[in-house]
Amino acid sequence: MAACELREESGGRVLLKLSGSLNAESTAACWRDLERRLHGMRPTSVEVELSETRLAGAIGAALLRYIAEGGMTPGAKVVMRGLSEQAEKVLQTFTVEDFRAARPQPHKPSIPTEAGEFTRLFWEDVKEQIAFFGTMVTALPSAWLHPKRMRWGEVRRVMEIAGANALPVVAIISGMVGMVTVLEAAHPLARFGAQIFLADVIGFSSVRDTGPVVTAILLAGRSGSAFAAELGTMKVNQELDALTTMGLDPIRFLVVQRVTAALLVTPLLTIYAMLMGILGGLVVMRSLGFPPMMIMHQLSGRVGMSDIGVGLTKSAIFGVIVGGMGALRGLQTGEGPSAVGNATTRSVIACILLIILANTLYSSLLYFWQ
Repeated sequence: MAACELREESGGRVLLKLSGSLNAESTAACWRDLERRLHGMRPTSVEVELSETRLAGAIGAALLRYIAEGGMTPGAKVVMRGLSEQAEKVLQTFTVEDFRAARPQPHKPSIPTEAGEFTRLFWEDVKEQIAFFGTMVTALPSAWLHPKRMRWGEVRRVMEIAGANALPVVAIISGMVGMVTVLEAAHPLARFGAQIFLADVIGFSSVRDTGPVVTAILLAGRSGSAFAAELGTMKVNQELDALTTMGLDPIRFLVVQRVTAALLVTPLLTIYAMLMGILGGLVVMRSLGFPPMMIMHQLSGRVGMSDIGVGLTKSAIFGVIVGGMGALRGLQTGEGPSAVGNATTRSVIACILLIILANTLYSSLLYFWQ
């Protein structure tokens, strides 16, 4: 156990004596006691007697570091006496980061405070997104109109990773979505004797909605997160600072290539997902006894090029979102061991939210416009 003796003397001088073993339990109790007793005091100097103190963990060193840096007595001169040589070495090697990790967590803020802070951070992030996409939109035409400025090798590499390597998972997910769509619609349509319209359901859903959306969400998880991780690692390693020092704009040198690759590969994967979704629905319809020629006739008569154009337009929008948001989150990576992981998580969440939002807005506008 540890004991804390505090004595206030004239002239703004405070004498503090710590004794005993500073382990996790005793240090927490001593920390709370000192903060309570020192609250409201404005001492000019604090003398800490540590001759009878023994450190039994990082939390004890955190307390001594906090006292030494004036955390409990802002503006006061702190003098520590009697610390053993071994404890002195431990305290010297205890960095500010170690202190922040070991110190007790502050009280949880109130719900209105958290709501206000969330709103502030949300709008700041929205402004950063708008500024980033504005910069990207101005950089893309310049790169496309001057092909020699584009690093096409990097574009091909990203397209191979995001496109060719994604074919198996796109086929599996899209095929299963097509099968489930038909299975869910079969019984309701059977009540009205309209099971033949299952072909319309699978055609329209795969071409106009599920094909582009499923492809974009899969790319957000595979490629958007990869973009964030790559650029985030480069930022943590100060490679982006090195590019800026050499006069190279990271957006033109790194982001444009990834957005271009995502914009090119997403429509191609979407066409593949459309076919796999329709194929999955056809398998279920065949199991229900529908002739192949009847199914193909119903599909060809209902699904036209305008529907395919809607799906491909959506996929192009989703490709820009995946490439842009993945790169933005990578550029926003902070410091610390978990920074890249946080950027990757934020990238996937933001991509999926924007994909669903863009799909809803586009479908709504298309409905009222037609």
